[in-house]
Amino acid sequence: MLGWFSKSAQGSGLLAVAIEPEAIKFAHVRAANRERPIATRWWSVPCPPSEQADSLQRETKEHGLARFSCTTLLEPADYQILLVEPPKVPADELKAAIRWKIKDLLEYHIDDATVDVFEVRAEGDPRGSARAMYAVATPNEVVQKRIALFQDASVPLKVIDIPEMAQRNVAALFESPDKATAMLAFSPWGGMLTISFRGELLLTRRLEVTAVQLGQREHGDHYRERVATEITRSLDIFDRQRLSVGVGELLLAPLPQDPELEQFLRSRLYVPVVPAALPQVMDFADGGDPTPEEQWEYFYLFGAALRVEEKAL
Repeated sequence: MLGWFSKSAQGSGLLAVAIEPEAIKFAHVRAANRERPIATRWWSVPCPPSEQADSLQRETKEHGLARFSCTTLLEPADYQILLVEPPKVPADELKAAIRWKIKDLLEYHIDDATVDVFEVRAEGDPRGSARAMYAVATPNEVVQKRIALFQDASVPLKVIDIPEMAQRNVAALFESPDKATAMLAFSPWGGMLTISFRGELLLTRRLEVTAVQLGQREHGDHYRERVATEITRSLDIFDRQRLSVGVGELLLAPLPQDPELEQFLRSRLYVPVVPAALPQVMDFADGGDPTPEEQWEYFYLFGAALRVEEKAL
């Protein structure tokens, strides 16, 4: 059970908050001016959707959360991430041009969407010369509801983030200086593959395979085969982008539900498969290193709390 934050931890670092269907989860990480980031606390509060506002307000009062800068993670069902060709327009017209490009790909009117973009650039390419761009579109209603939840609890919300960026933040801790890093993680809502280089996200792909499915004794190999096929296809796509950098290895995020996946992927992929235990690259205060189960459960929260950029969705 979480105790009170120490005075040295109060107000520094970033507190990541995930609003899940049956729980609110928290993770606090300090990364600035440290050789290795340190996670000071991580905890969960079970609550149904009808009690989320009250639970967040209660945790805020009990643990002084209003002193922290906070980030919150959207669930993949709350947004779309779309790969688009960069429009040839001035920088100040970019977002408007992207909105026009993606308007027919959304299930709701573009006027009801909050849209952000980020570039996919080759090594050495200057900003503004992207080979491709990712557009992230979220219904305004989702953004407004999340902001109101934090405002009502008097919690300063710095940024609304997405799991792709949180995973990139974790992968950056393992990166080598001359090779791109692929990372694969699974959660209750599915799998995610990211490829990044020097902190830049170059490719992301969702896999419609969940941690629960991989842990099934009877059908596990079927789902593992699907995962291996999707990763091979994604690595081939990345190679064809010709971004002047190759993938050095595939990092496998903690997945206690399926200890066989690592060996299975090693037998199917042409890149090395390496387990990515978080204590290899992060420190953990007080209660000691998190268990593999906790590393899996809080993986995206730790990643979100590693964020250093100022840009918001």
